Amino acid sequence: MSEEVKAEQELQTAVSQEESMANVNILKKGEIVKGKVLKVEADQAIVDVGYKYDGVIPLRELSSVTLEDAAHGVEVGQEVELKVLNIDEKNEKVVLSKRAIDSEKAWDKLSADMENKTVLEATVAEVVKGGLVVDVGLRGFVPASMVERTFVEDFSDYKGRALRLRVKEMDREKNKVILSQKDVLDEEADAMKKETLSNLSVGQQLDGTVQRLTQFGAFVDIGGVDGLVHISEMAWHHVESPSEVVKEGDKVQVQVLKVDPANERISLSIKATQPGPWQQVGNIKIGDIIKGTVRRLVQFGAFVEVAPGVEGLVHISQISHRHIATPFEVLKEGQEVQVKVLDVNPSEKRISLSIKETEEAPAREPRAERGERAPRREKETVSYEENQGFNLTLGEKFGDKLSKFK
Repeated sequence: MSEEVKAEQELQTAVSQEESMANVNILKKGEIVKGKVLKVEADQAIVDVGYKYDGVIPLRELSSVTLEDAAHGVEVGQEVELKVLNIDEKNEKVVLSKRAIDSEKAWDKLSADMENKTVLEATVAEVVKGGLVVDVGLRGFVPASMVERTFVEDFSDYKGRALRLRVKEMDREKNKVILSQKDVLDEEADAMKKETLSNLSVGQQLDGTVQRLTQFGAFVDIGGVDGLVHISEMAWHHVESPSEVVKEGDKVQVQVLKVDPANERISLSIKATQPGPWQQVGNIKIGDIIKGTVRRLVQFGAFVEVAPGVEGLVHISQISHRHIATPFEVLKEGQEVQVKVLDVNPSEKRISLSIKETEEAPAREPRAERGERAPRREKETVSYEENQGFNLTLGEKFGDKLSKFK
C-alpha cells in the first residue's frame, strides 16, 4: 500500500472519530434518545444509545408501576425511546428513563381515551389497600368499588389479571388516574338485558342460574336479566321456604310466565317445566287405602295431600262415624291420616276421600240408653180420634176458621 493511500485512510478515520465525538458531545440531560437493549439484569437494563458509554435504565425507571425484575419491563434486542436523566462521566455511564417517556405519551392518550370513552385493557401490577394498581403507561388506580359489579372481599388473586377499563378521572398535576372496570361491565350487562328482554316470550323455556333467595321466592339470571320465581311457582308441592328447593348458584330450567319490558320485570316458573302432579296419579285407584297429610281445614271438610302437589277432599260427612259440627273437632293441619279413595278424576284435578271408611264403625248403643222412643208395633191399634184426624178433610177440620175469611 502506498504511503499516500495509507495517509488518506488515516485521515478519514480521524474525521470519523471527530464526527463521532461531535455527536457524543451534543448528548445532554433531558434529551430524548432511542436505544437498543443489550443486556437485562435483575435491577437494570443496559442500552446502546450511540454514546461512548452504554446507557443504564434503573429498575425504577423502567415502568410507572413497581416491577420485581427488569425482565418484566424490557427484553434484549428491544428498541426503546428514552429520556436522558444524567451523564455520569466519572463512572462512564448514562442514566436513562423509559418511564418518563411512557408517562408523557400516556397522559395524551388517556386524555383522548377518556373523552372517547374508550375501553382499555390493562394488567393488574399491584394489589394495594383500597383497590388495584394497573399499568396504563403510567400508574393507574382502580378503586375496590369499581373492579366488579358485585362486592369482592379478597383481591389477592387479581395480580397479573387483565382488566377492561374506562378512564373515570384524571389529574395531571397530582399524577392521578382513576379507572373503572365496573362501568364497562354495567354497560355490557345493560345491553345484554335489553337484548334478552326483546327476545323473551310467554311460555318460553330457558336455562338460568339462581342469583339470590328471598322469603317470597328466588331471582334467576336468564341471560343478563333476573326474573322472579315466586315461591308458589317453585314446586308442585307446598313450599315453606325457597331454600327447600334451590340454593344460590344452582342451574335451573324455568318457563316464562309474564314479561314487562317497561319495568324490566319477568315472572318465571320452575314447576311449569316439570310434570304436573296430576299427571302422576294414575296409580291411585278407587277403593285404595293410602296415607296422606292434612293440609287445610275448612268448614265443609279437610284437604288431604296424598301425593306431592295432589290434594283430595274429605267431606265433613266422611271424617268420622259420629256427628261433628266442624272438622276442627277431630283433625289438625299437618296430621297424618289414612284415607280411602272414593273417586278419582284427574282431568278435573279432583279426588274424593274418606277417613271413616278406613275405620270400623262403633257398636250401636241400645235405643233406650240413647233416649230414643221405641218404634210403634205393627199390631198397635190407632185410636178413633187419631184415625178420624187422618181422614178429615181440610174443610172439615178448619171450616169454622176458614169461614172468618169469607
